[in-house]
Amino acid sequence: MKIDILTLFPEMFAGVLGSSMLHKAQEKEAVEYNLVNFREFADNKHSTVDDYPYGGGAGMVLMPQPIFDAVAAIKEKASTTPRVILLCPQGTRHDQKKAEELAKEEHLIFICGHYEGYDERIREHLVTDEISIGDYVLTGGELGAMVVIDSVVRLLPEVLGNQESHQKDSFSTGLLEHPHYTRPADFRGMKVPEVLMSGNHRHIEEWRNKEALRRTLTRRPDLLDKIELTPEQKKWLEEVKKESK
Repeated sequence: MKIDILTLFPEMFAGVLGSSMLHKAQEKEAVEYNLVNFREFADNKHSTVDDYPYGGGAGMVLMPQPIFDAVAAIKEKASTTPRVILLCPQGTRHDQKKAEELAKEEHLIFICGHYEGYDERIREHLVTDEISIGDYVLTGGELGAMVVIDSVVRLLPEVLGNQESHQKDSFSTGLLEHPHYTRPADFRGMKVPEVLMSGNHRHIEEWRNKEALRRTLTRRPDLLDKIELTPEQKKWLEEVKKESK
């Protein structure tokens, strides 16, 4: 996958892209990152990328020219048609399904805004996706881009050590993930559930399924309305509800 990131602050990405799974993904050649300071595409002598909004109002608005030209320069060298993603509060809320969708693409371009907002023509004529990471406003789109990129890159083949790791993540199955335990079995009187040490894989899988349903029911019951449970999951859910009374 090729990922181009348009930003006025490329230095913000050094630590994130150079660490952990995002760095390992690049080492494995699963992804290639390219940071583009779109100020370099400004066609005025002061390299200005923002201006006052027509009609008045507070704040500055990013001008279309530098961003349009930066995207055009990237597309000119691209071998496939990229998805152009705008990070903005008005975008669709990012979720696991969107991350899985984007992970199937070969080329992504992220536009990180700053100041008061974007010239509307960027939104209308340049981008393919508008994404928000939550109902709050950040100083710029950089942090949002980092979040989305991390959620996508970890899904690429061979990035995680175990390909099954992400398949049972919270939200991947539509449910929150079940609890996890590791050594020691007894930590200061707090013990690991016996079923996990039983060696009975069928019982362990049933316990994990029930606990995922229990956690979803207590913390995010709204998720249960969005997925179609199997007959077995419905049975387990009824058992969980009875146990919770």
